[in-house]
Amino acid sequence: MSTERTGLRERKKQLTYQAVSEAAIAMFLERGFDKVSVAEVAAAAGISKPTLFRYFPAKEDLVLHRFADHEDEAARVVSGRPDGVPPLDALRRHFLAGLDRRDPVTGLCDDPQVLAFHRLLYGTPSLVARLYAYQGRSETALARALDPGTAVAARLAAGQIIAVLRILAEENWRRMDAGESAGQVHGDAVSAAGLAFVQLGNGLLMPRSG
Repeated sequence: MSTERTGLRERKKQLTYQAVSEAAIAMFLERGFDKVSVAEVAAAAGISKPTLFRYFPAKEDLVLHRFADHEDEAARVVSGRPDGVPPLDALRRHFLAGLDRRDPVTGLCDDPQVLAFHRLLYGTPSLVARLYAYQGRSETALARALDPGTAVAARLAAGQIIAVLRILAEENWRRMDAGESAGQVHGDAVSAAGLAFVQLGNGLLMPRSG
C-alpha cells in the first residue's frame, strides 16, 4: 500500500474520530452524559454501535478524545527540547506559553464552549476516573522521554510533573468556573506555575507546618 493511500486513510480515520466525538459531546452537553446512550450517539453520527466501539472502546472516550493529542504532550516537549535545555525548563516554558495563548489544557480559558466542556468533564465521576487513565499514560510517556530505560527515578519524576500540571490546570479551571476571566487569573496562574516548577527543581520543598 502506498504511503499516500495510508496517509489518506489515517486522515479519514481522524476526521471520523473528530466528527463522532463532536456529535457525542454536543448531545452530552445538551442532555447530560448519563442520559445519552451510545446507541443514540452512533445513530446521530450515522454509524453502527459496533463501529463506534471500534473507534471508542468506552463511552467516556467519546469525551476524552479531546485529550488524546495531549496524552504525550509533556513527553514530546522533553524529547524535542533544544540541546542544553533541562527538561523542567522546557516544560515550564511550554506551560507558560500555553497560559499566554489561553490553551484549554492549562485551565486558563474562559471561552463559553470550553467552560461548558470542563463542567461536563469535572461534573461526571466516570469521566474524571477515565481522565486519570489518560494521565497515567502521560506519566509513562514522559518517564520514557526522561529515561529510555524508564528507571524508577524517571517514573517518580514523571509522576510528580504530571501531577503538578494537573493541579495547576484544575486551579485555573476552578477560578474560571467561579466566574473570573482568563485575564484576571493570568498573573496568578503564571506565579503559581513559577512556584510549582521551583518546587519541582528543588526536590519538592514542603511548606513548614504552623
